[in-house]
Amino acid sequence: MTDNEGLVLGILTTKASVNEVGNLEEVLDTADLPQDIPLKADKGYQSKKNAALLKERKLKNHILKKAYKNKPLTHWEKKFNKLIGKTRFKVERTFGGIKRWFSGGVARYKGIQKCILKILWRLCAIICIEVQG
Repeated sequence: MTDNEGLVLGILTTKASVNEVGNLEEVLDTADLPQDIPLKADKGYQSKKNAALLKERKLKNHILKKAYKNKPLTHWEKKFNKLIGKTRFKVERTFGGIKRWFSGGVARYKGIQKCILKILWRLCAIICIEVQG
């Protein structure tokens, strides 16, 4: 989880077999978020359960809208997605940098604890690059 500028606020590492969409509550627990801020996420997180969770935590739902079979996005949902996309690129840039510069997304260790440590080192390096850049 990152802020609007791409600074990492919280980390949740799971096994590759775990679907990230179903654990939004665990992701939110990794960061101390103030109320009434917009939470932006890709359309995979769009569900009634996640919308209710955001409402319960008093966070604004800025999850990208998703089209369903025989139910395309409305004109306003497309506009909403385009507006959210203009700020989400900063978040995606952080994860793209980890993948590009530090072989992110590849686990070279057995055990989740070693993988978490490697991720933390990568994030420290990203912060150093951002501060200098």
